[in-house]
Amino acid sequence: MTTVYYLLGILVVVVGIGVSIALHELGHLVPAKRFGVKCTQFMIGFGPTIWARTKGETEVGIKAIPLGGYVRMIGMIAPRAGEDPTSLRTMSTSRMGTLVDQARKDSMDEIAPGDENRVFYKLSVPKKVVVMLGGPLMNLVLAFVVLTVLMTGIGVQQPVPTLSTVAECVPTSAPTAAKPFPDCVVGDPKAPAAMAGLQAGDTVVEVSGQPVQRWAEVTERIRAARGGTLDFVVERSGTLIPVTAQIAAVTRAAYTEQGLVQVTADGAVVTETVGYLGASASIGFIREPITEVPAAMGRMLSQTATVLLTVPEKMVGVYQAVTGQAERDPEGPISVVGVARVGGEIASGQLGPESPQSIAFKMLWLLFGLNIALFMFNLLPLLPLDGGQVVGALWEGLKRTGARLLGRPDPGYVDVAKGLPIAYAVSTLLIAMTILLVYADLVTPVKLS
Repeated sequence: MTTVYYLLGILVVVVGIGVSIALHELGHLVPAKRFGVKCTQFMIGFGPTIWARTKGETEVGIKAIPLGGYVRMIGMIAPRAGEDPTSLRTMSTSRMGTLVDQARKDSMDEIAPGDENRVFYKLSVPKKVVVMLGGPLMNLVLAFVVLTVLMTGIGVQQPVPTLSTVAECVPTSAPTAAKPFPDCVVGDPKAPAAMAGLQAGDTVVEVSGQPVQRWAEVTERIRAARGGTLDFVVERSGTLIPVTAQIAAVTRAAYTEQGLVQVTADGAVVTETVGYLGASASIGFIREPITEVPAAMGRMLSQTATVLLTVPEKMVGVYQAVTGQAERDPEGPISVVGVARVGGEIASGQLGPESPQSIAFKMLWLLFGLNIALFMFNLLPLLPLDGGQVVGALWEGLKRTGARLLGRPDPGYVDVAKGLPIAYAVSTLLIAMTILLVYADLVTPVKLS
């Protein structure tokens, strides 16, 4: 059954990737058609066609390599200013110039008689921006929907007030940077939780008469009650039991807001006196109100943007891993092959015992992360990415506005073809990165815990 679940996990991830790509391309297709642009193809994937059907004037299909997709809109490249679009000639002598001229000619050849006003390059600047941003925005919307389901439906995984362990003693050893939580030694006094009769599996429902839902609420009261007593109500096997504990006062390492141990300039650990019960929490799922979703989305977008800036450095690490120079970084980038493999490991329980709730959470989290990455990546201002097309449209608008304000002739449509050398270079780089990541995910896969 493990193999069946593994394959099922891979299938779920592949379907999720396909849906994400399809919605991205749909975000381009719908506004383009709405604005009158003729779209001849709507394809999921690249390479050989597996399945295709013609719907109206658009061929819809699935290709063999699920590494992206595309919508073919006629007239993506405008003719040169003042040039008759029906009589383009290749005049460049350089190889790159020839490629650019050929791309311009191919773009014009797609325009059949009667379709001259159904080309992309004739759209207004706002409409071009809407068409090109439609894809990334679909991924953003899907990510928001998935995050909402995760936070409000399944819940956020965090410490909950169900005791996982009860300590036997109150450690009296001084904390250090290497061991901020000292171990018990002979002669240490018995822990308050053990003395009060608390047991692993007890769920704290009240502290000092106040209901609690999160372990953080419990620890806040424990730390503040150093040397005093606290009244608890715990649920044990369906029965509510009142418990009073004498909270010990212990010296513990102080932490920064980032969760790091505070140290002085000479390396000594900064300590503080806090209350100590001697019990640890379990990890569970707590549903959050929908009002928390926008803030969580903002944090994830910020984190993803930061991660994108480290991709070049991380790719060096991937290369070193496949050449045996270093271990694979578990925080580094992975390909769709790696994502699918992780999905299989989650579904088959290879990452540890999983409940149906935790499996659903992790699978949806993969889908969320994928769509956040697609949104941010496609906004990069480089051709052939959507962000590069948006920059071209905005540049066209800026030039036309400037010419109008200065009383100069209309400079015409932006010549996207001039950016094709950059597009070819970026495409080559992306293909190389994809091949490297796929190879790395096959020979030195990321090991998750």
